[in-house]
Amino acid sequence: MDKVLILVIDGCAPDYLSEAAAPQIHRLARRYGFLKRVQCALPSVTNVNHACILSGEWPERTRIVGNYLYNPATGEEGFLEERGYMQAPTILQRYRQAGGRTALLTVKGKVLGVYGEGADIGFTLQDPDLELVRRYHLSPPPTIQSVESSGWIVEAACRCIEIDHPELVYCTTNDRVFHHHAPGEPEATEQIAAIDRWIARIHEIDPERQIYITADHGMNRKTTILDLQRMADRAGLSIFCLKPLKDRYIENHLYQEGGMVYVYLKKPEERAAFLDFIRQLPQVEAVQTAAEAAASYHLPAGQIGDYVLYAAPDCAFGELESGEILHTDASRTHGSRYEREIPLAAIHPAAGPECYQYHLDIVRNLVL
Repeated sequence: MDKVLILVIDGCAPDYLSEAAAPQIHRLARRYGFLKRVQCALPSVTNVNHACILSGEWPERTRIVGNYLYNPATGEEGFLEERGYMQAPTILQRYRQAGGRTALLTVKGKVLGVYGEGADIGFTLQDPDLELVRRYHLSPPPTIQSVESSGWIVEAACRCIEIDHPELVYCTTNDRVFHHHAPGEPEATEQIAAIDRWIARIHEIDPERQIYITADHGMNRKTTILDLQRMADRAGLSIFCLKPLKDRYIENHLYQEGGMVYVYLKKPEERAAFLDFIRQLPQVEAVQTAAEAAASYHLPAGQIGDYVLYAAPDCAFGELESGEILHTDASRTHGSRYEREIPLAAIHPAAGPECYQYHLDIVRNLVL
């Protein structure tokens, strides 16, 4: 059974993981593996892509299509934060069934809440197990939104490997810093540098362990936020706009802004009027029926509304307190087709670089 660490740096566009910021990761990848760019799943949001990485499956199999839920039959909506939605078996479950010990360490509590089944050790900075804090000789946890939070959770993964020796460790950080700081800015560089130091330490204490460093999605600057729901309401259309990026961490995206939206038509007879309405919006780059989107991006057609809309490169769909369009210099976000490109650094990988085109190929190539 392979010993494995999968580290998911939340929101890490490739330029964040530069050699200047992460010299140890680059050195180890060159010597023992590779570093390349791969792609994530759509929508490029956290829940969707953790499901894919953990299972090696696309959303059509995992049935996770966003951070937020909507039931068109009842009108109920809410955040996806607990177990019961993930439909594909995870590598945590498979390792445990094969007799291996597993650990899931995360900054955000929702990742453990949704994907924690199969983890012998579950640890989150948001609600830390104080016994594990003591066992791993960790300093008091920083705040979730701090620059230090990501380095702290990777340090916890290092201590976990050193003390408890789980065969499989899955660790993920927080993307708050990348929502506010571009590659090369001091805060972003500091976060990556801390991760880099702990990866070097993990390789030192367990030199044969496979290490995969990737991201759930990238991150880009957006200059135009479009409140599609407000605009449709004013136009007299009866629709519901489900933004798959929407989550509780409002500090990360002040307007819940993301680059895709699922549209549910409450009145099918308005289909032609809706399409005419969308064609007038330059901020909408493309529109697909649910069936077309499912075929293009491995999505479950029955869970993504009637239409899927894709924002232009510098635009996002959001929720505005007033008005319908906001021009801003303060938004860095994801969710669109333009945040699919992410890094993959592999140390002692199970296969050659040509076998990794997507982050979910990490699990697809593992040998239990």
